[in-house]
Amino acid sequence: MMIMKVVRRTHMYLALFLFPWVLMYALSTLAMNHRALFVSAYGEGPAPFVEERRLVYDGVFPENAELRTISRQILMAVGLDGAHGVSRRKDGIIAINRNDLISPRRLTYSPADRSLIIERMQPRPNAFLERFHRRRGYATGYALDNLWAVAVDLFIVGMVFWVLSGLWMWWEMKVTRRFGLMSLVVGAGVFALYLLTL
Repeated sequence: MMIMKVVRRTHMYLALFLFPWVLMYALSTLAMNHRALFVSAYGEGPAPFVEERRLVYDGVFPENAELRTISRQILMAVGLDGAHGVSRRKDGIIAINRNDLISPRRLTYSPADRSLIIERMQPRPNAFLERFHRRRGYATGYALDNLWAVAVDLFIVGMVFWVLSGLWMWWEMKVTRRFGLMSLVVGAGVFALYLLTL
């Protein structure tokens, strides 16, 4: 049957296309599930930051500028514009956390003396994998983050098709129905057990 051939081919090529995504989500989940292994290698707590550069930022901010305006201006001035979080400490220091999959940075700006310290997070494989797993878009207002979010949505749609086409192929192959049904029931049962007892 022609439609069955199309479904099989789509299922196979989609699996090959999704391979890097599935691998990264699997590895990142493994890293989160076995944090103790990384604690023994790197110690407790988040990855430390190391100073990358220190400078005087003499830019002028608009009057009564909001924190987002200030942080964006600073990031653009030092060539680090992108998704970030910003806060003002009680002492007036402005702390900017620049999100980045590979090298997150922390910028600390002191309005009193206009000093700006830029620090880079030291690389750790588990931290990278967790950032990959938790990365999201749409809310940041940056095109690359939106593109990432669209890619994740497409990945989800692809996974749903992958599952449904797998179920259809299993049902079409009569010789595998009994063992396939057993696998389906056991898998659904284990999932339901965890869902109801955790």
